[in-house]
Amino acid sequence: MTEVKVRDVMTREVIYLPAATPLDEAASAMRDADIGDVVVTDGATLLGMVTDRDIVVRAVAEGRDARQTTLGSITTREIVMIEQNSTAADAAALMRERSVRRILVCDSDRELVGIVSLGDLAMRLDPHSALSDISEASPTT
Repeated sequence: MTEVKVRDVMTREVIYLPAATPLDEAASAMRDADIGDVVVTDGATLLGMVTDRDIVVRAVAEGRDARQTTLGSITTREIVMIEQNSTAADAAALMRERSVRRILVCDSDRELVGIVSLGDLAMRLDPHSALSDISEASPTT
């Protein structure tokens, strides 16, 4: 059996939003695309990533106004990347080492081609796990 590659489990649709985007707009974009993260940019420069959890912990829990607070003010700027031909096991090890739940995926030219999440790995590598079941479930309304 061949090893599962990151390219086989990653999410290819990446949503890019400018750093000046208000959090309420970013949250709406995440909801509409059924994703938990956006890549934050400053022009053509990649600044980092914001997750739904970042919005809650870094803004809502601090009492910040989601219409006035921008993505740039809460962006995780430490960019963790993995090459798409790496193994899923390598991605899991990198997540563990860096204590992150998502990693940006690049091609051999370091161009962004996707995002791999802990849930993506669980659904592919351990489809009967609780994390896989939760990751596959439709959001409740």
